[in-house]
Amino acid sequence: MPKTSSKAQTAQEKALAMYQEFIALAKPLEQTASMFLLTDRRTDARYCECHIRGSSLLAIGTVDVPLDPEEQGEYRANREIVENHDAFVVMKEDAKQGRCFSNIVAEFSSDGSDPRPIKIIGGQHRFEAIREALEAGVDEYHGVKVYVMLTMEQRLDVQLISNTNIAVSADLLDRMRETFRGPELRNWCQAAGLLDDGQDFADNRTRSNVLSVHLATSFIVNYHLGKVVMEKDFETTSTIPELCKRGKRDESWEAVLSKHKTLWKDANLKLAATEFAALIRAQRAAFEARITGRNDMAEKATSPAVLAAWAYVAGLLQQNDVRLKRHYALRERTGVDPLNAKALAKARHRTDPENYRGLGLRSDPKERGRLVELFYLQAEKGEGITPKAIEVAMAKY
Repeated sequence: MPKTSSKAQTAQEKALAMYQEFIALAKPLEQTASMFLLTDRRTDARYCECHIRGSSLLAIGTVDVPLDPEEQGEYRANREIVENHDAFVVMKEDAKQGRCFSNIVAEFSSDGSDPRPIKIIGGQHRFEAIREALEAGVDEYHGVKVYVMLTMEQRLDVQLISNTNIAVSADLLDRMRETFRGPELRNWCQAAGLLDDGQDFADNRTRSNVLSVHLATSFIVNYHLGKVVMEKDFETTSTIPELCKRGKRDESWEAVLSKHKTLWKDANLKLAATEFAALIRAQRAAFEARITGRNDMAEKATSPAVLAAWAYVAGLLQQNDVRLKRHYALRERTGVDPLNAKALAKARHRTDPENYRGLGLRSDPKERGRLVELFYLQAEKGEGITPKAIEVAMAKY
């Protein structure tokens, strides 16, 4: 490392001291004489690359790693282990036969009291495979890239890079970015009932019924899109909700955060989210007692198109207390599931293609626009989602 200033020299000396501690604990194949302290010039993050025996790595390593250990230490950066994935099953068998892994990424962050100072940032599946191999008596050296003294920005960068090297889901990338931004969205969703207390956003929606960052931000964005539409102009205004981008920066979400400085204190927005959380629970409860019933019907409320349209209409009807109450009261419908998923599944307009499978399964603009018409129409009399209402809404769109 170049000695550019006394401050840089001090940081370099601290990093070297941490690596001396790391070497003493981890006992890598490369000792002090052959251990090189390198710098990623993209972010100035300090790291070394070495080989550590599985037994040493397991003794002082952990995959229980937060992205923001100081402010949000209870929320994890890594995705969940996919136990039943074919590639993971093969990986574990390979490890038991002496496979030496590489590309394991970790941060060494010991303060002298941490019993597991090696935090696995990338390679948690390899780490678990090494654990099972060790239990079977196989103890090999594995390649590890070890960082020290990471800032919050550097840690996010390392975790994004590490997870981009594998087939990471867009939902995990969204969750990591939002965690980096701060806990506000997660705390708000927990307070509104969209997430359980202490629960984090989904890292892969296809494997979970937990709300994703994509759906949470889409809800808020569409609530605000609906608010700017005057109800008297509804018939002549394009009322198509948006869906926030997944796995990348979304301009609409950034615009809402920039414009609404008191977003998290908006009582009407929180009430809308609370009512929608109740709708989700009511929709699921309608199928819990049934022997048969497709999961997509139980999860109809969290369909992207349904969620976006419901939030849009909730924002639009902030000007009309009577109709807004009818909109919220949809969750109280008895006799059928609140969203009448069976009727939605049978819905079809003469212009729809042969492979159209009913309203709410797709998420294209037409689908979202149709659902806005439906929820707006339902709020007129509060008679629920009926086949006739669906037919009229699709025709009106």
